[in-house]
This record gives sequence, structure tokens and C-alpha cells, in this order.
Amino acid sequence: MKKERNYPKPVLTPGEVAKRSGVAVSALHFYETKGLIFSSRNGGNQRRYSRDVLRRVAIIKIAQRIGIPLATVSDSLTHVPANKRMSTQEWDALTQHWREELDKRIETLTRLRNDLDGCIGCGCLSMRDCPLRNPGDRLGEQGSGAVLLDPEQDEQKR
Repeated sequence: MKKERNYPKPVLTPGEVAKRSGVAVSALHFYETKGLIFSSRNGGNQRRYSRDVLRRVAIIKIAQRIGIPLATVSDSLTHVPANKRMSTQEWDALTQHWREELDKRIETLTRLRNDLDGCIGCGCLSMRDCPLRNPGDRLGEQGSGAVLLDPEQDEQKR
């Protein structure tokens, strides 16, 4: 009797990838339309994914969990070949930009949280004096206008 070997499959079906990654098949198709992952087609025109897609899906899930936009993930993944395992150096390079983006978000959220203290006392969210809606009445110089919460956006529009 011949012993059957249990070698890893070279390609996976969408269902197998979904089951192993915890991502719905529809999400895999969405990621593929966005260029985040890639598939091939078999003789019956069915999608097949290389095993490396599991790591890419894991990276996408991590990025989404920490709030990194898919467009940023897509830009980051363009520098990593889709058909090979990512090295530690490639992961470090990939996430360096994400760290910087997260640090900016943390700084912005901390500033917003701290500015809330001033609103508790006033209670009116004054358009003129509110540190959240119009810090330092910067918008007063431009006349009445849109409410801006992000000082970086305010600077970019000037």
C-alpha cells in the first residue's frame, strides 16, 4: 500500500483562502479589483490564488485594523513582489510609512481630546473662540467659511 504524502497545495481556491484568512470571498474579489492581491485562472476559468496571497491578506487585515486606508496599503504593496514571501527588511520598509501616519493620527487625536476640555466649560461651541472648530480664530481673517478640524488641511488650503 502506497503512503499518501500531504504536500501543501501550490494554489488555493477562493473558498480555501477565505477559510484560512478569515476574510469573505467577496472581500478577496474586492481586494483583487483594487490590485491588492492577484489570482490566476484554471482551465475552467475559476480563480486560483498562490499560497503567498495568505500573507498579503494578513497584511491587508492588519492595516485595516489600525485604520490604514486601502489606497495607502495598495501603494505600499506595489513595492513588494506578489509571488514571494516578504522579508523582515521588506516588512520594516512597508510599515515605516504606516508608523509615521499613525503617529500623526495619534497626535491629532490627542490634541482634539485635550481641546475638548475647553468645550466642556463653554458649552456653546462658539465659531469664534472654539479651539476645535476654529483654533485661534484663524478662519476669521478669511470671513465666514467652512469648519476645519485638521490644522494640516487648513494649511494645505491656504
